[in-house]
Amino acid sequence: MKFTITREQFQEGLQAVSASIPNKTTLPVLSNVLLEATADGLRLSGTDLDIAVSTTVPASVDQEGAITLPAKKLSDIVRELPSAAIRLTSSGEQRATIECGRAKFRLLGLPREEFPAFPGVSFEGGWRSRAGDVQRLVSHVAFAASTEESRPILNGVLWELRPDRMRMVATNGHRLARMDVPVTAGIGKGQADLIVPPKALDQIRRLFGDQDELEIARSDNHLGFRSATTQVFTRLIEGPYPNYEQVIPRENDKVMTADKGALGSALKRMSIVASDQTHRIRMGLASGSCKLSVQTPDLGEAQEELSVGYEGETLEIGFNAAYLLEILKYMPTDEVRLSFKGPERAATCEPVGWNDPAAYLTLVMPLRLVD
Repeated sequence: MKFTITREQFQEGLQAVSASIPNKTTLPVLSNVLLEATADGLRLSGTDLDIAVSTTVPASVDQEGAITLPAKKLSDIVRELPSAAIRLTSSGEQRATIECGRAKFRLLGLPREEFPAFPGVSFEGGWRSRAGDVQRLVSHVAFAASTEESRPILNGVLWELRPDRMRMVATNGHRLARMDVPVTAGIGKGQADLIVPPKALDQIRRLFGDQDELEIARSDNHLGFRSATTQVFTRLIEGPYPNYEQVIPRENDKVMTADKGALGSALKRMSIVASDQTHRIRMGLASGSCKLSVQTPDLGEAQEELSVGYEGETLEIGFNAAYLLEILKYMPTDEVRLSFKGPERAATCEPVGWNDPAAYLTLVMPLRLVD
């Protein structure tokens, strides 16, 4: 194998696959990046057996071939080389020479045959979507997925593919985010409900351009994404996703509108004195005002009052301030609408004045107030 490539193109390819290469593994070849010199350029691939990424970057190929090399060492070398042409030559399947200017390195690798095969996902008859639509869903929803291992199904994001729309839902049992995006160009004839690891969705957000046309396909337990130059494969999470529609309240009749920035700043101040375990704050709603307060034994107390839009019966309700702050962080407008039913019922939070065809809803469960 022999090819010449710019440092910038080499770095771009290595950065694209780096997130799929594990830091620690009992299988040495997984710490390596697969380099394949082809007529189309240099294809780089990495995998941790759950997520696999492959991308092609421009290179002048004199001799086609393949080798796997230690990903971190190769990345460190390329990063420190001057901005000039890099020549890589491999003699056999386990040794490569890297030359740039007067610098010369020899790296030991592993044969291409030891590198795991990518999942057999056929893109024929799959779905198509603009990458930007998928990325918007990921950006607004994936944060709500659980990070605890007790309920693995909640570690994933539910992705509903329909002929006219896409929906993503994520929850950890205490908060929930749901977003619908209409599909302008037909995404595909079929429909599917997929549970996708957030780490894989983050690769979609990171690797594809907003205007890239994505091909999406699945096998029995894998999902694949493909653009003109890059492919991502992920193992799906198997099992039934909870019926999230049951927990979304339909009868919340107490509505508060507030400035997102002002509400977020007040919550941050209150959370300083809140319990490190529960992050519990009290929200007292009355006509035109929202009073936030916190009282933590052995630490102290705090309170602050905000002017808000609220008409209705007075209400005292407790929340995890960290969950509320996280929801506000992903709200796309400066003003938000919160709806309530009672102190033990779920509250919703939605953007106000969002001139967008997408529909966005978040939900947070209350905490029991301790007097």
